[in-house]
Amino acid sequence: MIRRDKINYYLDLAEVVGQRATCLRKQYGAVIVNNDEVVSTGYNGAPRGRANCIDLGFCIREQMNVPRGERYELCRSVHAEANAIISAARERMIGSAIYLSGIDLRDNNNYVENGNPCSMCKRLIINAGIEMVYIRDDKDNYRAIRVQDYIENDESLRGQMGY
Repeated sequence: MIRRDKINYYLDLAEVVGQRATCLRKQYGAVIVNNDEVVSTGYNGAPRGRANCIDLGFCIREQMNVPRGERYELCRSVHAEANAIISAARERMIGSAIYLSGIDLRDNNNYVENGNPCSMCKRLIINAGIEMVYIRDDKDNYRAIRVQDYIENDESLRGQMGY
């Protein structure tokens, strides 16, 4: 038996966490890890006490034909990264890594193509003190991004929208 590498192990955990997501379009899971300890997890879904899109049976952004990466203030969900960050103490996140896995429910449950944190979640990741972001591309492949790259390549200075 071949032992699963550590990064894919944490990405597998993020994928399982994402199965709790309440979005009709995508299931995202996030796991924050520091010193090989899981600090926090999060998935995308409506704030506590509010109706979930899966229960309502519609997505307001989809009904309004809002393009991917735009107008997130209209979305009912809190993103997986944000939920993981608000569930952890900042001192436990300093120097940590966040692992993200996304499943596209509208695309035969394939992994989200070119998945990335949105600009709002990038800001949260920066301020949380997280150092690395790992994003699953498929069952065995992922991208590793230094959070410092989000700082140095600030898309908000270019007015860039989306991911």
